[in-house]
Amino acid sequence: MAEDVLAAIRALAPSLRERAAETEALRRIPETSVKEIEATGFFQLLQPKPFGGRAADPAVFYAAVKEIAKACGSTGWVASVVGVHPWHVALFDPLAQQEVWGEDPKTRICSSYAPTGEATAVDGGFRLSGRWHFSSGCDHTDWALLGCLVPDADGTPVDMRTFLVPRSQYRVDDVWDTVGLRGTGSNDIVVEDVFVPEHRALSFGPVTALRVPGHTLNPEPLYRLPYAAVFTTTISTPIVGIAEGAYESYVEATARRIRVSYGQKVAEDPFAQVRIARAASDIDAGWLQLSRNIADLYARAERREPLPMALRTRVRRDQVLATERAVAALDLLMENSGGNAMRTGPGPLQRAWRDAHTGRGHAANDPERALVMFGQAALGMDLHDSMA
Repeated sequence: MAEDVLAAIRALAPSLRERAAETEALRRIPETSVKEIEATGFFQLLQPKPFGGRAADPAVFYAAVKEIAKACGSTGWVASVVGVHPWHVALFDPLAQQEVWGEDPKTRICSSYAPTGEATAVDGGFRLSGRWHFSSGCDHTDWALLGCLVPDADGTPVDMRTFLVPRSQYRVDDVWDTVGLRGTGSNDIVVEDVFVPEHRALSFGPVTALRVPGHTLNPEPLYRLPYAAVFTTTISTPIVGIAEGAYESYVEATARRIRVSYGQKVAEDPFAQVRIARAASDIDAGWLQLSRNIADLYARAERREPLPMALRTRVRRDQVLATERAVAALDLLMENSGGNAMRTGPGPLQRAWRDAHTGRGHAANDPERALVMFGQAALGMDLHDSMA
């Protein structure tokens, strides 16, 4: 059962927490951590059943992501991003799915969706070249999902597609050296004039319309959820998990901390108590809304009901605000943690603070864009945004 995976992840969390400093030093997830997460069945939660997956309720997947991120922010981020890619591949032509998982159902996939490369239509497919940035966990994968605009004969972009490319046709450039999420190994993917057949190039139009070739093989409700909802929740959930783990560390440390300046136990400071209450509420609010929205979407998909734009834009509204609340909660705690919290080293609070602020910069966490979409939908205006 999928719940068994969640239980196994919770049991694994202490080991991941112990490796958090090592993960930062390596600038990638230790192979031991990847193998241990794989052994729980986590990477198969959203994978289609014909290839050994569970096609599970996404609520279980996101709950597991949060538990991993509580233990180690970088590991949670990579687990979330790499773990969601089987869902996307399940939307592709069945032939593409067979190429990815036919020989090895445990094959993992990375991604870089920003359309920074060049694609040219040719007979039977496309020629693809370019450099794609921020491919988290790419050292642990054998395929890549790469976003690219496709132009017409005049050079005008007329389509946005995701190209599925095997490791033998790209290289990874090690460029990831950051303040936060240092262990995600979010390096560059470089492709030099390779052929991608038509069945491995999925247009965003059918994905947004929820009518994709993969439905012929994978009819489960999981694969009838909106791309925008699934992927942006994949980005926000680790940040909420990071904040929750930091909150627990802060409360534990504060219970025994002495504020030298005043000779006072910090736990007795009413202002510290108020910060704890505010931070806890913001983190809870973020998670409750994320999990509620995914549950609502999934329940409608199970009943094969339409997914109204009001719900889709609510998902985006709450997703960006969950990130905002998590980061604000961490700021509140850091402001009351004293100078020792900012020392370099293995301290969990300052690492979480750096990780959350780095994750906040992801394009999926752009609050204005998501909030505008919700406002427009609430006012009855037409939306023309593929990320709704």
